[in-house]
Amino acid sequence: MPKRSKRYREIQGKIDREKQYSLAEAVEMARSNASAKFDESLEMHVKLGVDPRHADQQVRSTIVLPNGTGVTKKVVAIAAGEKIKEAEEAGADIAGGEDLVKQIEGGWLDFDAVITTPDMMKSVGKLGRVLGPRGMMPSAKAGTVTFDIADAVKEIKAGKVEYRVDKFGIIHNAIGKASFSTEALVQNARALFDAIVKARPAAVKGQYVRSLTVTSTMGVGVKVDPSAAQKELVTE
Repeated sequence: MPKRSKRYREIQGKIDREKQYSLAEAVEMARSNASAKFDESLEMHVKLGVDPRHADQQVRSTIVLPNGTGVTKKVVAIAAGEKIKEAEEAGADIAGGEDLVKQIEGGWLDFDAVITTPDMMKSVGKLGRVLGPRGMMPSAKAGTVTFDIADAVKEIKAGKVEYRVDKFGIIHNAIGKASFSTEALVQNARALFDAIVKARPAAVKGQYVRSLTVTSTMGVGVKVDPSAAQKELVTE
């Protein structure tokens, strides 16, 4: 059993670990208990009744959170011709073509997201071993392989996030910063949860959302009643 800090134990004492809270209550508790010396992220962890080993039970898509994430991502755009200029004008931090591919191949990774156009995928495909393990490999499903490169850049800058189930059937995503208002965080949490619920694969049988937890980076998980959270989405 790891030794917990006094701060952590104090937070534990404020939360009933056996109770399942409403989504709004859980967000407020996680936010109010975020007492680290930095602006902690608020995170949502959703355990799904899916088997990620099967292609027809994958859950992966993107959403622009209503109030952003509180983090401004450094975006790289790989394109050719006029598309490079379009990406730059849309706010891409760095835009280029083959030269940029070679730079990344050489080990440069000072960025948070990569967007490319379909005609550049032959070159960008070579970066799979570098970008794949970091979750930054462009894909059409995530909206990061597109000829509408300007819109893609703007969306990521505005707070677009990708959610995807891991090998254990869990989705982990940040929904903002503890410095956000509770209202803003609840809006983000509901938007993300709604998207995950609507992304239910047709092949999944039985209970889809098994558990839902909200926490801060250095905090204690607050359990949410998944059935009640889904009913809230229906009645809104």
